[in-house]
Amino acid sequence: MKRHRSRLYLVGVLLLTACATPPPPASIPMPIAAERNGLDAFVLGGRFSIRHDGKSYVGQLTWRHDGARDELLLSSPFGQGLAEIVSDTGGARLTSSDGRSQTAASADELLQSALAYPLSLSQLLGWLRGWSPADGKIARDALGRPLHLSHEDWRIDYDYDSDDPQALPGRLFVEREGGFTLRLRIDEWQQLPGGTSSDATR
Repeated sequence: MKRHRSRLYLVGVLLLTACATPPPPASIPMPIAAERNGLDAFVLGGRFSIRHDGKSYVGQLTWRHDGARDELLLSSPFGQGLAEIVSDTGGARLTSSDGRSQTAASADELLQSALAYPLSLSQLLGWLRGWSPADGKIARDALGRPLHLSHEDWRIDYDYDSDDPQALPGRLFVEREGGFTLRLRIDEWQQLPGGTSSDATR
């Protein structure tokens, strides 16, 4: 029951942000300092909109990924922290803005139990890298970058802010049959020191 109340609280807060108008983006774009072949340790900052079960949610996110550790902060369109997920090999914890918390074996399990979204952090990481599962299909643009990716009932489209062949996507459009959609506008990519490029060129 406690977990159910926490889930309803978090979903309710996110729902309230859907009616807010996001502030205009900064006139000077944030730096993009990472490349696909080094995307193992990074910080990502951006804005998202999600539509699921007839409801829309908008907000900001900051995602720090470093090997097996992830730190994901979800905020309102105006930057007010709503929830933070921290996960590593020992498990995952979600903490909401009022201090309530719940734990799970992984960040993927927390995202689905807390928000009931059919999307996992590990899926999103693979899509950002442009990795295609063995049974998936990927189309590339003239520069060799991921352009369209389809896997099972998911479709992912990519958009870029530069003509650099190694550029990371500036926008990600994710759709799943059944009504789930995610729009992610990435304002900042920063590669962390010590990041490795192993296995990042699939």
